[in-house]
Amino acid sequence: MVLNFTSSLDDNIWVVSAQLHYYVMIFGPLGKITQMECEIFLVIDQFLRLEHLSICECGPVFYFRVPPRWLFVRVETADDTVGWGESTLEGHTEAVEGAMKDLQERFTGADADNIQDIWQTAYMMRFYRGGPVLMSALSGLDIALWDIKGKRLGVPVWHLLGGKVRDRVKVYGWIGGDHPKDVLSAALERKQQGFTAVKMNGTDAISWIDSPDVLKGTVERIRQVRFVNMDVGVDFHGRVHKGMAKQLAKLLEPYQPLFIEEPLLPTQPDEIADISRIVSTPIALGERLYTRYEFRPYFEKHAIDIAQPDVSHCGGITELRNIASLAETYDVALAPHCPLGPIALAACVQVALSAPNFVIQEMSWKMHYNTDDPEAADLHTYMANPQVFDIKEGYIGALQGPGIGIEIAEGLVRIASEKYMSSRSAWRNPVWRGSDGGLREW
Repeated sequence: MVLNFTSSLDDNIWVVSAQLHYYVMIFGPLGKITQMECEIFLVIDQFLRLEHLSICECGPVFYFRVPPRWLFVRVETADDTVGWGESTLEGHTEAVEGAMKDLQERFTGADADNIQDIWQTAYMMRFYRGGPVLMSALSGLDIALWDIKGKRLGVPVWHLLGGKVRDRVKVYGWIGGDHPKDVLSAALERKQQGFTAVKMNGTDAISWIDSPDVLKGTVERIRQVRFVNMDVGVDFHGRVHKGMAKQLAKLLEPYQPLFIEEPLLPTQPDEIADISRIVSTPIALGERLYTRYEFRPYFEKHAIDIAQPDVSHCGGITELRNIASLAETYDVALAPHCPLGPIALAACVQVALSAPNFVIQEMSWKMHYNTDDPEAADLHTYMANPQVFDIKEGYIGALQGPGIGIEIAEGLVRIASEKYMSSRSAWRNPVWRGSDGGLREW
């Protein structure tokens, strides 16, 4: 589905704008004009663009289901500006697609420049609001609108969020897979790729109360990764129930994990606060919380040290920035969750560059969900400029391109989506059962 935005521009203004850019690019490097004159010309150009961008009217919205498990959203304006968003909700793709149709019906003809009004209307317009499906649909729309606004103004989104507070973004990669194994060799490989930090699942399937012996493997895996001087976040993934989570958190504490993620299911703020009080390891959580309102009790109960909202689930760039600001007031750090596609990562990076409390960013490059996919689609597959995500000394550089800062290879997206839709079902997470046949958390 696609949003279509219409604009009418004074051709003479854009001729002047082009001349200003040409003058700065040609004569600036030759020393014919001063740095101050360059800046003045660019300010004038920005003013001309701002004054002559007309109202954008929303039209239809296109979405593309692509391997390995992503849902891209495409929005276009009448002046051929294209914005991309990502509404990936792992395991619930069809439901999000249905919600996207509702947003299309509501916002056709709306002023697309009013991102905040569109967000509020989408969130408040129905009696039942929030939740993973509706918020994921809104997330894709919101990211695409920010991408378009940045492109039409010729600036990165971080510029529109108040400018950047850092020049690069610390990142981590995944090791070990759903059933964690071979972590030492994987950690060494990640180190060669430029990472200084990784994340891994803490356990395989585990019972409510299990033998303490099942925790020994976790401790050994963490020890191995720390031995090669890699920081490591440990994702309990909501698999571990309170009785076992308390034990595991204490056992890992001497190895100083970077954080423990989802020590319990995100429906238990009081119980998570209890665990937070008994260990010094930072507690991280947030991929299954969908607005600042859902984060609030965790902040008020001092349950977490790191907020991990997912930009494709929580309401897009608009709400990710709101959550970051709210977290900052409680001295809680920001580390956006993002085992997803390049659009989601680029959107996260825009906020990471502008949020003072940002600490580290998840990225899905060579993650097991990608490499295990039959099409082997990975973070760079649908990008025309993958070099913007190059990793150096554990960081990626600030994205400098307009909008969210990446270029999507649309032709490849369309081909991949058509093949995916005609030959495969949408991705589903596995269903795990224990040796007794009872369900286990995935």
